[in-house]
Amino acid sequence: MSQTGDIACSLSAPVRHSEHMAITPSRFAWNLWKDHAHFYFLLGIIPLSLLVLYVNVFIGPPKLADIPEDYEPKHWEYYDHPIKQFFAKYFMENPQQVYEKRMHILQIEHEKVQLRKLQAKVEKLIKERGDYQAWYFVPYDSKYTKYYQEKAREIDFYSKTV
Repeated sequence: MSQTGDIACSLSAPVRHSEHMAITPSRFAWNLWKDHAHFYFLLGIIPLSLLVLYVNVFIGPPKLADIPEDYEPKHWEYYDHPIKQFFAKYFMENPQQVYEKRMHILQIEHEKVQLRKLQAKVEKLIKERGDYQAWYFVPYDSKYTKYYQEKAREIDFYSKTV
């Protein structure tokens, strides 16, 4: 074979049979979000699972013991697991305080109801008897009343004479 034939064969373009690269929308944002979600999820899950494992293996559940006569247990000591006790101690309210707050609110509302009933009774009696200057009393100066009474008499007098 000749030299030109070898060169012609090596310079020929490959045949693709009309197959093109598929053009798709970018998945960069989705992949980035997925990577961040996995990272931060594992960033929280791994330490928490190690903490729970440590608490369950080395500390364990609390044991029942005799309580001295003068000792009153704290509200978090009633929980059966150290993690629950931790959350009850530092993040949850004392149930006794919550109960007393609610009772205080109920007491205030009860007093308001009693005062409203008493006020309604007082208003009713004042309206019936009319013997006290409170809600239904409107103060005024009598000199204007006398002045307008005289004017009314004069107008009435003139209307009768005409």
